[in-house]
Amino acid sequence: MSDRQSPSGRRRRVRSVWPSMVPLAVVWCLLWGEFSLFNILAGALVGAVVVIAFPMPPLHLHLRLRPVALAVLVGKFVVDVVVSSVRVAWTTLRPGASSLTNAIVRVELATPSDFVLTVVAQMTSLIPGSIVVDVHRARHTLYLHLLDVNSAEEADEFRKRVLEQEERVVAAIGGYAHDIDERSDRPVREGGTER
Repeated sequence: MSDRQSPSGRRRRVRSVWPSMVPLAVVWCLLWGEFSLFNILAGALVGAVVVIAFPMPPLHLHLRLRPVALAVLVGKFVVDVVVSSVRVAWTTLRPGASSLTNAIVRVELATPSDFVLTVVAQMTSLIPGSIVVDVHRARHTLYLHLLDVNSAEEADEFRKRVLEQEERVVAAIGGYAHDIDERSDRPVREGGTER
């Protein structure tokens, strides 16, 4: 008998439904525009059906919040947002702004964690002038569209900043030392430049 079919496996599965079911019930009530007893129960039932019928794969997190590293992460992120906002504003308002050269840059992250991949992708997308256009989950690779990149060196500089952002994320909320691979040991993939 598998763990999913055993009584303890079923109990564990039912217990794991509640944390997901409650927000789904709230969303149900918001969609109907009324928090009545009927809507709450109907939302809970629909939420339970959705969570049981479409179970999410387990997410193995090795999180340990480090307050000082988190403060550094948030501080550097705020500085990046402000500096990039000014840079984007200047790029769009300066004379000759119609001759922008944009780029798609591939960044291979060192961390094998999907959670870190998601956090880095979200933080990078929130920085003006860059947007994540694709994510290759199996290789932990981000593809970014960058505004006003005039050389391969500028693309490499942005790639370096994303990898530094990844290191700050791991330092602040990431797991253990094995979460970061040595970049020198990573295979070099063939292909052209990302410009």
